[in-house]
Amino acid sequence: MTVSGRPARETKDLPARVRAWDAEDPLRGARARFEIPEGLIYLDGHSLGAMPTDAAARVASAAREEWGQGLVGSWNSHDWIGAPARIGAKIARLIGAEPDEVIVADSTSVNLFKLIGAVIAARGAQGVILGEAGDFPTDGYVAAGAVERHKGWRLKLRPAAEIAAALGEGADLLMLTHVSYRTGARHDLGELTARAHAAGALTLWDLSHSAGCLDLDLKGADADLAVGCGYKYLNGGPGAPAFLYVARRHQATLASPLPGWMGHAAPFAFEDAYAPASGVARFLCGTPPILSMLALEAAVDVFDGVDLALAEAKSQRLADLFIAEAEARCARFGLAPITPRESDRRGCHVAFRHPEAWPVMQALIERGVVGDVRAPDVIRFGLPALYLSFEDVWRATRALEDVLATGDWRVERHQARKTVTCGRA
Repeated sequence: MTVSGRPARETKDLPARVRAWDAEDPLRGARARFEIPEGLIYLDGHSLGAMPTDAAARVASAAREEWGQGLVGSWNSHDWIGAPARIGAKIARLIGAEPDEVIVADSTSVNLFKLIGAVIAARGAQGVILGEAGDFPTDGYVAAGAVERHKGWRLKLRPAAEIAAALGEGADLLMLTHVSYRTGARHDLGELTARAHAAGALTLWDLSHSAGCLDLDLKGADADLAVGCGYKYLNGGPGAPAFLYVARRHQATLASPLPGWMGHAAPFAFEDAYAPASGVARFLCGTPPILSMLALEAAVDVFDGVDLALAEAKSQRLADLFIAEAEARCARFGLAPITPRESDRRGCHVAFRHPEAWPVMQALIERGVVGDVRAPDVIRFGLPALYLSFEDVWRATRALEDVLATGDWRVERHQARKTVTCGRA
């Protein structure tokens, strides 16, 4: 990627305190594990994580040797068949689950549909799914599609502040995204899980903006079900496979509504009648996409030896710095933060409103600072701890100030819109 315009790294007045924070950072060496173009400050890891160096090498090796030379035998000799469970066990450590409670398969949306369908089948002909109004749209689409097929079920959406009270009105499944894709606001996973259980409901958490950046403890929270994507903070690559979590206590009683051959107890017996596999493996469906799986595995391996409590703490300090500097320098230009200020109430990205969000972001990208936009007026910046520095954040806020102060966003080339509302136009 060629960075044009005024580079973010031209700033000469980096404060000593920022230099000190980077010098003292116990995670500063992790950046070397990623491929990031020189001069670029990449703040879009909440949409697509940066590429781990080992991921490219792993995919190349798998394509050239395992596929090219081993051919079909690599399902056995290189354990392709074991990839969903093997990688799931590695992700389990990152979300506070047991190794046999997580499997890698399909997309987040498909996994969400499977788990919703499993709960509906287990709970009976009538029930209520409680979700958050304004949550990530596909979660609502999937839930609405599921209840359309089960006429006795209803989908009830409430604002975030009303979720706890709405549980008292009756619910069978509480379905929430842990961290808001738009604002970065974080639900209290433990508290809401406990409230749901007290109301007789199961919980289904979407961890797409949590896994790999927050110090999660699904087991400690007694969570029931969860899904999450592999391409954001897990850095598994564009369209990386997703994961799903089913607590052990539910694995024998919940059944997938998509009973594909890989979820069969004996997939290579090719029996006409379906018999579900034991454990979380019953939520597999079709043949796993091996090259994408192996890229995700290499990315997850980057977290070996990483203390996620330290990673979360660093991301929160990066967020504190970003919000403080952006407010001090950019509020006069109409930039307003919408992310909670309290670290325990937010995830690992910060968001701001600006009436000209799209052209502002395009001008910022031209300066070598990549964030993204959510329509109609939200600018977002992801803050992964493994490859960002305090200097990156400090310089990014200076670049943002320069874009707004100069009015550079007004030029014609920054107005052009593309289908995907992130990255370069």
